[in-house]
Amino acid sequence: VQLQASGGGLVQAGGSLRLSCAASGRTFTTYHMGWFRQAPGKEREFVGAISGSGGTIYYADSVKGRFTISRDNAKNAVYLQVVSLKPEDTAVYYCAAFNSIYSRTYCLPTSYEYWGRGTQVTVSS
Repeated sequence: VQLQASGGGLVQAGGSLRLSCAASGRTFTTYHMGWFRQAPGKEREFVGAISGSGGTIYYADSVKGRFTISRDNAKNAVYLQVVSLKPEDTAVYYCAAFNSIYSRTYCLPTSYEYWGRGTQVTVSS
């Protein structure tokens, strides 16, 4: 699976963005998808995840109520709608995938087999 995140940019605090992650391959529904972010000097942080069917979604506490994950399996895409952005949301955002045959913890980066190049989100105060 090849992944490519896009949609980042520079926004003011309180603004919004929609990040997209395009995936290659014909078995997209068999992959659980996650979003992570990494700010300079910090470890990669879990943002949220969505199961292959889209029926199960998890969020980090820090983004609940502001970020929404969705996926369109017909388009091999997963999205991260982000609103009410804060300067502390500034980071490179990554999408990642792991095969649903594995029983793994969604919030751990080590659970994911495939990673895309990130997209930079910068929130100015």
